Amino acid sequence: MKKIFIIVTIALIIVLIGIGYKVLSNDNYSDDIDNIVDDNSIIKEIKVIIDDKEYSLVLEDNDTTRELLENLPLNIKMDELNGNEKYVYMDRDYPSNQMNPKHINKGDVMLYGNNCLVIFYKSFDTSYSYTRIGHIEKLEDLRSDSINVRLEK
Repeated sequence: MKKIFIIVTIALIIVLIGIGYKVLSNDNYSDDIDNIVDDNSIIKEIKVIIDDKEYSLVLEDNDTTRELLENLPLNIKMDELNGNEKYVYMDRDYPSNQMNPKHINKGDVMLYGNNCLVIFYKSFDTSYSYTRIGHIEKLEDLRSDSINVRLEK
């Protein structure tokens, strides 16, 4: 009887140790998953400096912005077009998922085609298709012929 009690007690201790190990290792696994998700999430906002004035660009979550982020910081000169936008043809192609937004809002930042970055400084209706990159908060009017822009994290 004493032998059975000792064997059952040892078996119970082994089971409890096993359960404790499983619980502890699951908590660690959960922490690792949280870290992986945080490391792979896209940056939601970057800094845009236009002729020495700083703005915040709130980004879309898409392949275009992911690749754009990989190339930051960027210093570009953007030219005037149509009295409502600034544009620059980039030195590389970006993935695009074009759609017609039907309406452009002041502050929208889009990709035209696969390599033309556009900042809109007036709102208007459009029939053109773009890939959304993001939106610049509280963008002022950009009336000069060309602007110097720096994009950085």
